[in-house]
Amino acid sequence: MGMRVGLGVDAHALEEGVPLVLGLVPIEHPRGLAGHSDGDVVAHAVCDALLAASGGPDIGVLFPSGAEEWRGVTGAAMLAHVLEWMRGEGAEPVNVHAVIVCEQPRIGPHRAAMQEALTRVVGAPVSVHATTTDSMGFTGRGEGIACQAVALVEVAA
Repeated sequence: MGMRVGLGVDAHALEEGVPLVLGLVPIEHPRGLAGHSDGDVVAHAVCDALLAASGGPDIGVLFPSGAEEWRGVTGAAMLAHVLEWMRGEGAEPVNVHAVIVCEQPRIGPHRAAMQEALTRVVGAPVSVHATTTDSMGFTGRGEGIACQAVALVEVAA
């Protein structure tokens, strides 16, 4: 068995009238993340990191943004699909770390719930941190939220 590391990045615009879900956790906020799915940038970045570490395609190959079968899909369902794909390739997650980039909402009050939910679905420890861009760029202006994730995966040699 060998170890591989992968990086995943995602960003979505904030939109009125859309529920906000981050790290599989619904969060009370006046705007949510626009997208073909539930817009959960944390789950999406984790999916992409796991796929990259497993030697797989990027998230857009498994979940094309125009495909009706994936419209409204949850981050949990996307992660389950990615994990099924990984296991078919002889890969297992070891751990994942995600960094959410936003000014609002504050992530601290939701961090433990996100870590617990993601860890339960991924089947390996997932840690979540957050940062701001000090009012710079689209995240700083409150136009959207981004996330970067890194995953360590054990793969068959």
